[in-house]
Amino acid sequence: MSFEIVFNIIVIVFTVANLAAMGLELNLREVQNTLRSPHAIALILVLGWVIGPVLAWLIIRFIPLMEAHAAGLLLISLVPTAPFFPLMVRKARGDINFAGAFMLLTTLGTVLLLPLLAPLLIKGLTVNMWSLAKPLLVLVLLPLLLGGIVRGTSPNAAEKLFPVVKKIGGVSLVLTMVLVLVLYGRDMLGAVGSFAPGALVLFLLAITAISYKISFGLKQQQRSSMALGMCTRNIAAVFAAYFGITNPPPGLFVMILLVIPLAAIVAMVAARLFARQVPTN
Repeated sequence: MSFEIVFNIIVIVFTVANLAAMGLELNLREVQNTLRSPHAIALILVLGWVIGPVLAWLIIRFIPLMEAHAAGLLLISLVPTAPFFPLMVRKARGDINFAGAFMLLTTLGTVLLLPLLAPLLIKGLTVNMWSLAKPLLVLVLLPLLLGGIVRGTSPNAAEKLFPVVKKIGGVSLVLTMVLVLVLYGRDMLGAVGSFAPGALVLFLLAITAISYKISFGLKQQQRSSMALGMCTRNIAAVFAAYFGITNPPPGLFVMILLVIPLAAIVAMVAARLFARQVPTN
């Protein structure tokens, strides 16, 4: 079995385990309250698919990126929320119920808006909606919803399953990061001399800070969940879009790879800072 096959399997386990763990923690009534809030929905849509892409566009106007790296940043700006988002929310002591609703909305938003916006921003890119939707529905929404159903119908079973599933998610995250470095470390190091890593870190820091600061009307733990969701990026959606490009330039794939470790690092630092802001009773 090749490293690539092992990597694909571990990524699937990592994604499913982390989303299932989030589902096992959810209070479905609280999730429904968020989904009924026009204010929360509007904030998520504006931050995810207006401010994010505009921020990426401004960065590529002021930083001299290669065309392929610029296209990668624009693509990355359209896909908020990574599978490790639940782990970061727990580290930040954020609102897990708000995060569950956020994950649901951003997944649906990515499926609907990425195929429409990406071709407008990036020349030569076409995205098939079903090709994009299928992995997101199966690997993201399904485990999230199943975990929530278990929590709602059998809280005792959810309590017993949660620590096991959470541990699987944590271990698989470490394995995923190691395999990314083993398989693609040389490609990522090749981008170090360019402006690509700096532009990507600038985008991640800016969207995190902006999301936290302008999420007015939300409680602190909801604001931190919002910011972490916007900081992390849905790599499955990025890859689905990438494979829809005819003859993509090599630099585009490298830019996509860079977001995996860089988003994880920025999110971990942000989660620690947000945790310090949680009001003490």
